[in-house]
Amino acid sequence: MRILVIEDEPKTAAYLKKGLEESGYAVDVANDGPQGLILAQEEEYDVIVLDVMLPGMDGWTVVKTLRSTRATPVLFLTARDDIDDRVRGLELGADDYLVKPFAFVELLARVRTLARRGPPRESELVKVGDLEMDVYRRRVKRGGTRIDLTPREFSLLQLLARRQGEVLSRTQIASYVWDMNFDSDTNVVEVAIRRLRTKIDDNFPIKLIHTVRGVGYVLELKDTA
Repeated sequence: MRILVIEDEPKTAAYLKKGLEESGYAVDVANDGPQGLILAQEEEYDVIVLDVMLPGMDGWTVVKTLRSTRATPVLFLTARDDIDDRVRGLELGADDYLVKPFAFVELLARVRTLARRGPPRESELVKVGDLEMDVYRRRVKRGGTRIDLTPREFSLLQLLARRQGEVLSRTQIASYVWDMNFDSDTNVVEVAIRRLRTKIDDNFPIKLIHTVRGVGYVLELKDTA
């Protein structure tokens, strides 16, 4: 089995490579985000061990970009034991999360668990009513009709659909979709929601994207009875 380690700290990268190779894995190492993303996209790996804080491109951006084409299991490594960071990583497509410093035996157990999941899934469908999202093929349909979305619109819809029924604030949406700190003077979220509604809701009698005044937005299939 092949493992890709994306880690910029030389001692940690060498430690992981040595330990995983001694455990029977073939291991490639990338020392920055762009190099790691190229390897992850061009080569076939059973598991990717990915540090969050990387030069050139952080781990969040790497996994978010990778998920447009690959479903390779990803184990995030981070020095920050923060629940928001963990949720963010999982929302973007990570499969597991390990906080530094860690025991190698625990990392190895998690890698083995991810590797046992078998071949990457060709497709993952997220459904809300008659809305269907094929996450890995980046396709969206509603009522059987194909809907073309920009990459940003797809990310926004994916966030809302994965957390259907949960009201998300503008701050949360901006953080996950734009990877930015929310500025109350900007209307980027409102504009994006408006454009997404035009494509997802305007031509259909049942609306899925709802505004919760003073709080944020939610995607859900409301009972019309």
